[in-house]
Amino acid sequence: MSSPTHLDFYLEPELLKSAREGKHNFIAKIVEVVEEAGFSVGFNGNSLRERADSVNRPGYRLFHMDEPEGERALTFRRVYHYPFWQIEPTTKRWDWRVANTRFDPDRIDDTEAQRFYGFWRKRLFGDAAEQVTRDGIIYAPLQGRLTERRSFQTCSPLEMLVSTLQHDPSRRVIATLHPKEHYTASEISKLDALAARFPRLTVQEVDMVEMLQRCDYVVTQNSSAAFNGYFFGKPCVLFARVDFHHVAADVYRQGLDRAFETVLAETPDYARYIWWFWQKMSINAGTPKAKNKIRQALRRGGWPV
Repeated sequence: MSSPTHLDFYLEPELLKSAREGKHNFIAKIVEVVEEAGFSVGFNGNSLRERADSVNRPGYRLFHMDEPEGERALTFRRVYHYPFWQIEPTTKRWDWRVANTRFDPDRIDDTEAQRFYGFWRKRLFGDAAEQVTRDGIIYAPLQGRLTERRSFQTCSPLEMLVSTLQHDPSRRVIATLHPKEHYTASEISKLDALAARFPRLTVQEVDMVEMLQRCDYVVTQNSSAAFNGYFFGKPCVLFARVDFHHVAADVYRQGLDRAFETVLAETPDYARYIWWFWQKMSINAGTPKAKNKIRQALRRGGWPV
C-alpha cells in the first residue's frame, strides 16, 4: 500500500518558528514543490522523542542536519554558506552525491566560473581574500574529540598534528580550537604536552580569516575552514572524509606521504571548483532553478514529486 502524500518537517525551535511563518526561503521552496505534487505539509520539533516517533507516522519526513529516521526520510543541510543547500539520504557528507561525483574542470566555462567565484569571494570575505601572504605557517583548525579516531578519519586530531610536523619539517603549525566544541582537561593537557614536545607547534586563539590570509596551506580533518580557504587560494591536506575533497591533498585517498608531496605541487582551479560544487552540485536557493533542483533531489530519494 502506498504511503499518504504528506510531508513532516522535523526542525529545531528557531528554524521551526521561521518555517511555520513562511520566512525561511529554502524550506518555503520545498513546501511549494511538494504541494504542487499534491502533498500536505506539517512542521514538528526535532526532540529525541519526536524524531523517534516519526517512524510510526505515515508519509514522508525531512530532517534538518539530523540523520533521517526510517524509510521515506531525507535530511537537508546548508552547504557551508547560504543560500546553498543539499537534500540527501544521510548526514554523512562524505557519502553525499557530490562527494562521489568526479570533478572535471574542462567541462566548466571559465568566464562564468571566474565571475561566480569573484562574486562570492567578495560577498563572503570582502577584500580580505585578496590580501594574502604565505608566512611559512600551516593553519590547523581542530574540531572535536582530539584523542579519538572516528570512523571517517584516518587518525585522531592529535596524531594529525604529529604527522604534519613530521612531514613538513620547516613550517610552523598554528592550531586553533573550535569555539563550539567542549574539550576535556585531559585533551587540553595532551595538546599542551604536544606543543611542549614540538616547539614549531603553537595553539592560539586567532581569527580564521587572518589565518587563511597568512598560511601556506591548511591541515585539518574536515573543517569547513579548509573549504573557506579555497576563496583565499589556499590548498589543504584533509585527514578525514568529506564532500569537498576533489581539489584537496587527501590522506584518505592518496595516503599520508603523497598528500604532503602534492599539497603545494599544483594550484587547483578554485574558481571552477567552487562553481561546480555550489552552482552545479548544490541547490542555490537564490536562483530560479532552485525548485527544479529540489524536485530532482527529492526524486533521487524516491519521492513522488
